[in-house]
Amino acid sequence: MADRRAVLAPGRGYDTRGPLFVYLGEALRRLGFDVHEVTWRSLGDLRLDGAPEWVAEQLDPVLDAGVDLLVGKSLGSFAAPLAADRGIPAVWLTPLLTDPAVREPLGRATAPFLLAGGTADRVWDGAVARRLTPYVVEVADADHSMMVPGPLAASAEALGRVCTAVEEFVRSGAVDS
Repeated sequence: MADRRAVLAPGRGYDTRGPLFVYLGEALRRLGFDVHEVTWRSLGDLRLDGAPEWVAEQLDPVLDAGVDLLVGKSLGSFAAPLAADRGIPAVWLTPLLTDPAVREPLGRATAPFLLAGGTADRVWDGAVARRLTPYVVEVADADHSMMVPGPLAASAEALGRVCTAVEEFVRSGAVDS
């Protein structure tokens, strides 16, 4: 029986069956987490300006059940205000750092968080990430899916780097045991 709970909040076109979530979910299970995978309801014609409220509406009840670690990818990073307000440690995969609705709550968060992104992702800003937290994994040439050009093994290696960074983040004590 797991003694901690992690919630995985997906992106718009990258659900929890994507490689980052599959491997991170397994890593978190091995670290003693029960993993709750969120499935977004009716994305429809969701616009970015309405995304923070839409994400909060869907995640509030999930977080009310208790959470020790929140992992969000892209669209899921609009949960940053929830994590900041509730003091929840978090991992943000390809967060929308160019959007103030994500960046500003990260700036006021009191719980530790890790940011993971790639230099070929137009919504990633490595300088901003490093100002916000000491926990950053930046992958050269990785796009918004954390894929890199060239042989697929290079993308698998990038995935491994992100998973290792998350494991180290959790083991560092950033997430309460």
